[in-house]
Amino acid sequence: MTVSKTNDRVGAIETRGIEPVPDSERHGHAGQMFWTWFAANISILGLPLGATLVAFRGLDIWQAVLVAVLGSFGSFALVGALSLAGKKGGAPALTLSRAVFGQRGNAGPTLVTWLSRVGWETISTTTAAYALLALLDTAFGIRQNTVLTLVCLLVFIACTLLISGLGHATIMWINKWATIAFGVLNLVVMGFLISTVDWTKVLDAPAGPAGAVVAGVGFIASGTGIGWANAGADYARYLPRTIPGRRLVVASAFGAGIPLVLLISLGSLLSAGDRTLATASDPVAAINAMLPSWMAVPYLIAAFGGLLMSNHLSTYSAGLTMITLGLKVPRAYAVALDVVLMFAGGIYFMLVAGDFYGPFSTFLTLLAVPISAWIGVIAVDSLRGRTYDPRALMDTSRSSAYWYSGGLHLPAVLGWALAIVAGLLFTKASTSASDVWFAGPLCDTWLGVDGLGWAVAMTVGAAVYALFGRRIAPTPNADGENASARLQGAER
Repeated sequence: MTVSKTNDRVGAIETRGIEPVPDSERHGHAGQMFWTWFAANISILGLPLGATLVAFRGLDIWQAVLVAVLGSFGSFALVGALSLAGKKGGAPALTLSRAVFGQRGNAGPTLVTWLSRVGWETISTTTAAYALLALLDTAFGIRQNTVLTLVCLLVFIACTLLISGLGHATIMWINKWATIAFGVLNLVVMGFLISTVDWTKVLDAPAGPAGAVVAGVGFIASGTGIGWANAGADYARYLPRTIPGRRLVVASAFGAGIPLVLLISLGSLLSAGDRTLATASDPVAAINAMLPSWMAVPYLIAAFGGLLMSNHLSTYSAGLTMITLGLKVPRAYAVALDVVLMFAGGIYFMLVAGDFYGPFSTFLTLLAVPISAWIGVIAVDSLRGRTYDPRALMDTSRSSAYWYSGGLHLPAVLGWALAIVAGLLFTKASTSASDVWFAGPLCDTWLGVDGLGWAVAMTVGAAVYALFGRRIAPTPNADGENASARLQGAER
């Protein structure tokens, strides 16, 4: 299938789906990954993450800052490393995953990834709708009601659809310029929030145990980079192969690390003096209450814009993942279908559920395990020098070089499954002490108490695949310029 070189142009609808990008259409530079991950992490969701470190994990401010640095920079360095597969193979992350798990075996990781994207979109949409409702109340005195709630959800979703529906080039352009604008607004708001901090309480707070620091790093990593690790290749797939991989890793780590460390640290500062933020059912309102009334409007605009920057990335990746699952529609239509689910989730959070943070934390805890298991397998496979055959990636029939045995690459599939089981043994997901959604039999051990089930899953997945997954010889003509005769005609 031939795609015009104008396919990836700002303002034009991207018509490419999950098929690999040929070298002749590659463009861009490593700095784009800096803006991509900066944009994904300037939302106010970083503040409640930081509040949780102090309020629920008992860390002091210095420990919280250390945890923010290690968890944010470390997890997004991993995102950058995994995005190298996109530069190499030219396809989205879960499409490339077919080469590792097999055409049928890849269905499980792809489904989990899609669920994680929809979950993050729902959280962002809910929070943004709260921000818009508060903005209408503050600026025009319009009080919240059911109809207005639905309208605010639809406005945010329409903005998301406009950006993510247009596609890659538009997203890359908006990431840079909108991030600068909303980033400046966020800095102004953060300056006023810092002025509300009770420094006496902050500096007098006792340090938490070392185990809580380890758990905090795990919590931040699972709530930030781990959640994006299966999307990095989606945004690197248009980049030229000649870009050094280390630049992508550094750009990803610093792009996400800078805003996350600032926001998480600020959230920790605020919670050290006042636990309101950590327990609020509406985080937007909780932060708004800490500001002088004249700062409310710029704060709420910054909150809405930051969440939009994160959400359009998640929605774009969700559309690609949905196509990888087998939905045979153009990419823009897959994005449109995704926002319908986003709308339904927003209705549940805002009009049905009475708790915001309970489901949020439980969602992070549970999905971090299968995603981490996938990361472990993919990381080992990448380290072995995997190359990709573009025709085999798109050929889902038995003739595909990635069909393996019955469509399954058993070492990868079994490694992933065993890793999930191992991780869940140490995992406890609950909204409160009395509302436990899931508790593994080993959740009360050190690893379980410190919330490291996801780390166990990653380690086991990597170990099993390293032991039993044979190294696969590089695929001839993997650059996509000349396909092997055996695969001629596979892509229709």
